Amino acid sequence: AAEQTLERGDWYQGTADAIRQNLRHLRLDEASYVLILSGDHLYRMDYREMVQHHQQVRAAITIAAKPVPASQVSSLGILRVDERGLVSAFMEKPRDPAVVEEFSLPEPAGVCPRSGEPLTHLASMGVYVFDSRVLKTLLEETDFEDFGSEVIPYAISRFAVAAFRFAGYWEDIGTISAFYRANLEMADPLPRLNLYDESWPLYTRPRYLPPAKIASARVERSLVADGCIIEGAQVEHSIIGLRSVVAEGCYICDSVLMGHDFYGRSQDGLPPLGIGPGCTITGAIVDKNTRLGEATFIQGRPGCGLDLDEALYHVRDGIVVVPRGVVLPPGTRIVI
Repeated sequence: AAEQTLERGDWYQGTADAIRQNLRHLRLDEASYVLILSGDHLYRMDYREMVQHHQQVRAAITIAAKPVPASQVSSLGILRVDERGLVSAFMEKPRDPAVVEEFSLPEPAGVCPRSGEPLTHLASMGVYVFDSRVLKTLLEETDFEDFGSEVIPYAISRFAVAAFRFAGYWEDIGTISAFYRANLEMADPLPRLNLYDESWPLYTRPRYLPPAKIASARVERSLVADGCIIEGAQVEHSIIGLRSVVAEGCYICDSVLMGHDFYGRSQDGLPPLGIGPGCTITGAIVDKNTRLGEATFIQGRPGCGLDLDEALYHVRDGIVVVPRGVVLPPGTRIVI
């Protein structure tokens, strides 16, 4: 977690600065390597294979890399790799078509399973293995704040930086649209990331909640978390988070309900915690501890590109986002 110290009173200024401010907690003199991971990515990887690759090629830094289509390049850091598997150039989120073309792979590495586009570029996954001494040198002798835009480009000309190609599922969920899409994919009959794989058990924090209660409701292609109550509602292709309460007559489709931290009743004339009777929610993300009054109507249009900020909700790429703790009065209508 972010922290302030006696030496510095500001918060983390970037990915590299976050590691720099935590060097005090790392026993770098006792470790040969440091594995650095990003917190806004969704994937499953055996890091031992990456560390072994780092050792085999005698690299100072190794970057996990994933083939991606050209349409995703502007939101990622991309690599150019030589015949030895070493990174010869790195560019963070390029938009210039000439630069994008310069970083193209000699041949496509397949097709994107979601869009069918050819995989024409190699993108950084934000997962790094550093030799401990190299990491310490880079962070103590420079004031770089970010790995992708500063540390890695600087290091390429001074150290052996290798690429470890990863062929499994990986999604950067650092944007609203990516987070929304990745969540709903989990509700598909055969998602690309299987949460029910015995060889890759999923470890999560126990919450000691009762099982979900579903009464006179229809739920299809959806994930319903512990402690939910769904009565007389219809839920299609959605994620229903912890302790969510969906009242009678509701229709929820293509939406992510983040759930609640507690159960609650109506207070001071406010609607009860959860989704009130007769609500319709499509193409939306409803954050935690929200109260949606009776007959609220929300119709998003994911993928349309619209961004909008209103007092009680936001829109990102056509997805309606109801922020944490917001109360929508009965009869509220939001149509994108």
